[in-house]
Amino acid sequence: MQFSGKSIIITGAGKGIGRACAQLLAARGAEIIAMSRTQSDLDSLRAEIGGRSIRVDLADPATTRAAMAEAGTCDFLVNSAGINVLESVVDMTEAGYEAVLGINLRAALITCQEFARARIAAGGEGAIVNITSIAGHRGFQDHLCYAASKAGLEGASRVMAKELGPHGIRVNCVAPTITLTELAAEAWSDPAKSAPMMVRHPLNRFAIADEVAQSIALLLSDDSRMISGAVLPVDGGFLAV
Repeated sequence: MQFSGKSIIITGAGKGIGRACAQLLAARGAEIIAMSRTQSDLDSLRAEIGGRSIRVDLADPATTRAAMAEAGTCDFLVNSAGINVLESVVDMTEAGYEAVLGINLRAALITCQEFARARIAAGGEGAIVNITSIAGHRGFQDHLCYAASKAGLEGASRVMAKELGPHGIRVNCVAPTITLTELAAEAWSDPAKSAPMMVRHPLNRFAIADEVAQSIALLLSDDSRMISGAVLPVDGGFLAV
């Protein structure tokens, strides 16, 4: 019961890595405040693990701030919400840019800001983990805005680590490789695309959501109390070779 008595806000908790985080951290004693835009996902998650749920469209800054106010002062924040619009450099649209950057970057900055304000008002301490991607480190076809959003979030997280560190708030990122979620299935369903990626992984496989969740739990825990401003690849060695 590593997180007994702790409360954790998780965005994008309805599916994929966010849901895996909610399940794992609840099993370790945390109260989960789950955020998602899909009510049915929130309902099924709450039936499974309890906790609280907040339906929110993170594309809207005002409703994002309202959701954070409803969540209240919590101990930890995990930003898992994310989308991708597969567009090349020459085919990028304003709509695709706004959708991807709005949720993957702007919404994460807003949730971090509101979380930090609440923690500082409560006396400090706490931790944030932002989920980024190896796409912020390597150039992948049709991932223009996605890569920009994830690299931007890593840069912003380093600024947060510097500014929030004096308040005892740690900020880190995990950068997963292809993780077998619904979002990844859309992007990597074509064997002609996935096979060349697979051979670039020394462990010769992609990640599963539970493995990313376990790394996030580590960064939230007291076992990582001297780690801040870091980006942890959860990538089977992809970035190492």
